[in-house]
Amino acid sequence: MPKPFAKWTVLPHGKVCRLDDKLLTVVGDLHMPFGDFPRRMTVVRLLDARLVIFSAIALDEAEMRTLEDFGKPAFLVVPNDIHRMDAKVWKDRYPDMIVIAPSGVRDKVEEVVHVDQTSVDFGDPSVHLMTVPGTDARDVALVVETSSGTTLVVNDLIWNVRSRPGFFGWMFKVMGITGLEPRIPFVVERHEIKDKRAVRAQLEAWASMSDLNRIIVSHGSIVTHDPSRVLSHLAQDLAA
Repeated sequence: MPKPFAKWTVLPHGKVCRLDDKLLTVVGDLHMPFGDFPRRMTVVRLLDARLVIFSAIALDEAEMRTLEDFGKPAFLVVPNDIHRMDAKVWKDRYPDMIVIAPSGVRDKVEEVVHVDQTSVDFGDPSVHLMTVPGTDARDVALVVETSSGTTLVVNDLIWNVRSRPGFFGWMFKVMGITGLEPRIPFVVERHEIKDKRAVRAQLEAWASMSDLNRIIVSHGSIVTHDPSRVLSHLAQDLAA
């Protein structure tokens, strides 16, 4: 992975998109030796117009103005030790932001930026940050209730990247990173999931949430078609 940035560095990215009354998202490209790879930032607006930034990406000034018009950046969620590349520059830009990272990777994240908290109450009953069970407190997720339903925001646990051509496309498919359906990549299952039963139980609990209308993933397309079925299917895969 690229080294964490020391100054505001804008890599290729798209427009900030508004998904709901509380949600913005933007997709960027991360250049890797084997090709560009998608990464996503999610922004949640709380009742008092403070913003939760989940998996931060440095944007150009026009898109940052769009984000700032939406609310005040107040919480910076570094969802695991891999998604810390832009954390320092965001904290530098907004010094009052509260930095949150899961306890299992706090030391790694603090190599880049000081972590203020490993859990948080946002003061908004419709927005909940949780540590994903079964990951040794190495990953977090958000559950956001909006006017159109419930949104689940996950990090590296679930990917939804389509298959690609060529040798590296074949390699991604073998590792379970890409495919026709949302998936838990083999590399994630091997290195991040420490208790399959606990993760499976959490997937099933998410699947049973009322009014679930989307799953926002950090890598790939947002899951909007029958997200409950997707979560149930992933849980079954872990049981196999």
